[in-house]
Amino acid sequence: MIGSTLPLLFLDVDGPLIPFGATRQQLPDGYPIYRTRRHVPGAGANPLITRVNPAYGPRLMALPCQLVWATTWMSDANECLAPWLGLPELPLVTWPDPSDADDLDGLHWKTRDLLRWAAGRPFAWLDDEITDTDRTWMEAHHPGQALLHRVDARHGITDEDFATLEHWLRLHQD
Repeated sequence: MIGSTLPLLFLDVDGPLIPFGATRQQLPDGYPIYRTRRHVPGAGANPLITRVNPAYGPRLMALPCQLVWATTWMSDANECLAPWLGLPELPLVTWPDPSDADDLDGLHWKTRDLLRWAAGRPFAWLDDEITDTDRTWMEAHHPGQALLHRVDARHGITDEDFATLEHWLRLHQD
C-alpha cells in the first residue's frame, strides 16, 4: 500500500496479540491455546504464539487501514506471526538503539518514532503500555488525527477494542 492515504495501524504484539500477566484467579483455566493449519516457520521458537487467535488476521485485514508492525519482534513478526495470522508481510517500524534514546520524561520509548514514521498521516496505535503522557505529547506534536489505544495485556485485544478501532478508522479514512 505504498502511497496509501488510509490511516496507519501500528500494532504491538506482546500484550495486544499475545496476552500475558493474568493471575490464576483471573483465568483459572489459563490462557486459551489456538491452532492453525497454516505453515508457520519458526512457530516452535516462541511457545506463546499459540495464545494468538488466528481469527484476528482476517479481522485486522478487514480494517480500513495500512497495518504496520510496531513491536520489538522486528522481522520475527513477519516471519512467524504474519503466517500464523494469515497476513501478508507487513511494513515494520525499526527502532533506534536504546542507548540513543533521549530522556523521555515518562514518554513511551516508541512514541517519538511512531510520530516520525506516520509523517503526518492519521494513525491508530494498539499497545499495552500507552499512557496519558503519550496521548498528551502526541496531541501537541502530531498534525494529524491519532488514536492511542491501550489494550489490557492480561486479556489481549478484545471485541470491544476491535469495535473502538474500527469506529475510529472509519471516521478517519479519506
